[in-house]
Amino acid sequence: MAGELRITYRKYDGSLHWHGTATWLGQDEHGVWAGAAPPSSWRRGDEPPVAYYHAWVTLLPRDAWWTATFNDRPETTEVYCDIATPVRWLSPAEATMIDLDLDVRRKRSGLVDVLDQDEFADHQLRYGYPAQVIAEAERAARWLEVALADGTEPFARVYRSYLRLLTTGTTDHGGH
Repeated sequence: MAGELRITYRKYDGSLHWHGTATWLGQDEHGVWAGAAPPSSWRRGDEPPVAYYHAWVTLLPRDAWWTATFNDRPETTEVYCDIATPVRWLSPAEATMIDLDLDVRRKRSGLVDVLDQDEFADHQLRYGYPAQVIAEAERAARWLEVALADGTEPFARVYRSYLRLLTTGTTDHGGH
């Protein structure tokens, strides 16, 4: 499949969170890859669009409690992972998931850190996250923290081939 993919993150109460479109780049054993060449934009809820002036690719894995965005230079965050419920496909061109607040990122320096733990704690109470959702989110964050640091794929090299697709003009990549 080639073309545009609509990606929508919502909060646990169903409210609109980050959303936008990307170009379908392909799929492989890690999941579905989509991205955009610069300039691109996304929106948080009903706020004005946020512009991005670097290429990026997003991985929507199958049956995982996270998604990952890989940023090209000059962005200083190389990999940004959102802890989220497993991706739900509303159609072949539309994916959605529930953002669970926690994020794990790897800076270009190699520093890996977990972000928004305070928001995660607050939202457990505000939205009434079930115990299983809390446990899955925490498990995913711990796994990503190690995987981003130790070179586990797709966080080492795989994503670079998808970033390259954005500069070659080829957007139908069936796998490796």
